[in-house]
Amino acid sequence: MSLTKDEMAARVARDIPYGAYVNLGIGQPTLVADHLDADAGVVLHTENGMLNMGRAARGDEIDPDLVNAGKIPVIEPPGAAYFHQADSFAMMRGGHLDVCVLGAFQVSAGGDLANWHTGAPDAIPAVGGAMDLAIGAKSVYVLMTLFAKDGTPKLVPECTYPLTGVGCVSRVYTDVAVFEVGGRPDHADVVVVETFGTSYDELASRLDVRLTRG
Repeated sequence: MSLTKDEMAARVARDIPYGAYVNLGIGQPTLVADHLDADAGVVLHTENGMLNMGRAARGDEIDPDLVNAGKIPVIEPPGAAYFHQADSFAMMRGGHLDVCVLGAFQVSAGGDLANWHTGAPDAIPAVGGAMDLAIGAKSVYVLMTLFAKDGTPKLVPECTYPLTGVGCVSRVYTDVAVFEVGGRPDHADVVVVETFGTSYDELASRLDVRLTRG
């Protein structure tokens, strides 16, 4: 069986190193906060000005003034800190984040990221802080479904949508597989780390990128 959104988020959470400083992008990546163990030592950063952000708030925990960058209410763990948004972006651009988790429209085999605009005439561009995160974080993980609604792959040889960052993505977590991207030219570009409800051969038949087994 392919993974649900929560299962995908939990899979990402498993790979975040102990003590890492992490930013979770707007949308599905915010679910990762709900799957981090309390003793994981992970410090969540949000670009609207909070460090040590907690999971999504529930019931009486909800404070409309305490939200993440996607305007989702969150809790305030002990040690949480608040600061100006400009300081938050300085942390992002200054290389102080170990990991960021972003959504994407496309990721290339070489690790290029396209996640802010499809190029469609009626599409509304929404870059936010993605460019700063893609270049500023030491590791960039992408969380997305592997195939679009029309069945076309989102993991591609080269992105056809406007780029957010070049060669910045290291791992791609999807509903059917986990991939490592951005490999050396003398190796297959994409490593299949793990599969869910599919096989390596099926992935190879549906994707146009070169694959190798992890």
